[in-house]
Amino acid sequence: MSEELSELARRRGFFFQANEAYGGVAGFYTYGPEGAALKRNVEETWRDRFVTREGNMEIDSPTVTPEPVFRASGHLDDFDDMLVECPECGESHRADHVVEDNTDVEDAESVPTGEVEDLIAEHDLVCPDCGASLVGQPVEGFNLMFETTIGPGSGQAGFLRPETAQGMFTEFPRLKEYARNQLPFGVAQVGTGYRNEISPRNALLRTREFTMAELEHFVDPESEGPDLDRVADVELPLYPVEAQQADGEEYVHLTPHEALDEGVVAGEWVAYFLARSKQWFERVGVDMDRFRFRQHLPGELAHYASDCWDAEGEVGGDWVELEGVASRTDYDLSKHEKHADDNFTVFQAYDEPKTVERATVDPEMSYLGPEFGGDAADVADALADLAARDRSAFDDDTVTVEVDGEEYMIPAEKTGFEVAEETESGRHIVPHVVEPAFGVGRAVYTVLAHRYDTDEVDGETRDVLRLPAEVAPTTVGVFPLMDKDGMGETARDLAADLREAGLAVTYDDSGNIGRRYRRQDEVGTPYCVTVDYEGLEDGTVTLRDRDTTDQTRVELDGLAELLGSLRDGEVSFEEL
Repeated sequence: MSEELSELARRRGFFFQANEAYGGVAGFYTYGPEGAALKRNVEETWRDRFVTREGNMEIDSPTVTPEPVFRASGHLDDFDDMLVECPECGESHRADHVVEDNTDVEDAESVPTGEVEDLIAEHDLVCPDCGASLVGQPVEGFNLMFETTIGPGSGQAGFLRPETAQGMFTEFPRLKEYARNQLPFGVAQVGTGYRNEISPRNALLRTREFTMAELEHFVDPESEGPDLDRVADVELPLYPVEAQQADGEEYVHLTPHEALDEGVVAGEWVAYFLARSKQWFERVGVDMDRFRFRQHLPGELAHYASDCWDAEGEVGGDWVELEGVASRTDYDLSKHEKHADDNFTVFQAYDEPKTVERATVDPEMSYLGPEFGGDAADVADALADLAARDRSAFDDDTVTVEVDGEEYMIPAEKTGFEVAEETESGRHIVPHVVEPAFGVGRAVYTVLAHRYDTDEVDGETRDVLRLPAEVAPTTVGVFPLMDKDGMGETARDLAADLREAGLAVTYDDSGNIGRRYRRQDEVGTPYCVTVDYEGLEDGTVTLRDRDTTDQTRVELDGLAELLGSLRDGEVSFEEL
């Protein structure tokens, strides 16, 4: 982060390290008054786009989650980062970051740990803190979840959630009822996540506590996809795997239809949400000349994803991940279907009943019991799974199944195998999931970096934050030209009336009018209103535009409605 923007963030109250009075702890930040308002507005535009306009539902699930949920989801085994510890000072570091910061390797996160150890040795890399050699030090997986205990004493093991997604997956049996068992449907959540980062850095970009905005979109993979005509004109800047492996920076600029036709993007829902995401990032102020979608490399994919594209913004010469659009297939719901005591399928009715052949087994437990003892029930279940999967396995005199790595042989005549015709009115399916998952803090950080500018006004250098009016912390600053002759009283009454109308307003009568304008320019306030002598006589005020510094006189009557229209993009300042 540039020194200028870092200083602005602290001085003007966008964000700063938390608990500084006690020395602070890396990876935790407090949003100040300006930052909290900006963050809230960014979240509201996300809700508008991905909840309201898409017709989705929103929930708010707990941040503390019992251990069995993460055992089922795979997070206990696979939610790791690479850790290397300095033998001298004892500090722990992200091994892939040490490699990326000191070599030409750009995606060390996707490289196996053994190869990362080799890269450390090949480049003779050292501890970033004390300079001691890291050569020969083991690179190990470190689980990022914060562990806690639920209840007194030893209690029940739990974790602070590293993502909001599992709250939506575990509640799926109830949520599908709210959706009337009709696919597709989406469930959204905006909330806090926690990851015990090895080496948090770059302000809001890598923290230990953060806000995520996630949408889990449940679909039938065999049904029709989205209406791509709604996003037909959106051009996607795509950086696919092939281009990355060729060590090039060649992006392909394709519409969703073109990306699907050319096989660059595999799924219609993924293409649709890439387009909606680009529209949203542009809406909140991300510079589209410094924006791309990068496809995950094979070794980089999360354990639950079959494909994923990251929305990235360029900040300070580095590409920052802002969002992941992942195809999670049926991984999550299938895992919970297996481990939980509930039904994670959806019944999809056929247009007309169908007659199908179904293979079933009715094993003779009087044989399996004495023969296999305590494993008899598991053998029977394995036979049923095999019949559904491969009925030809029952053609021979004996049938072989595997339970916990051990093979069991059963005479075919003892399995009760048969194929019968049945009439079905529908089928139970485990829905697939497409997930757009956004880092809210990263979006806020990138918008600040992309919208921070310096220009010259009246011969003076001006720092200006060119935030879209919709997300700016304050919509309008209200000033009296001077706090005398009734101008101050009129301006204060006006500020109160505008607040009552639902606008974010700041009142300022300190210093000369030029300085007051500069203060509002620096925090991104798009409009300023000044009450002067002329306005006291004719009921008008001066309305000033932040970006151009142009001014015009407008009537006090209807000012709240006018400012609301300007904020919402229904009218432009030039039209006035």
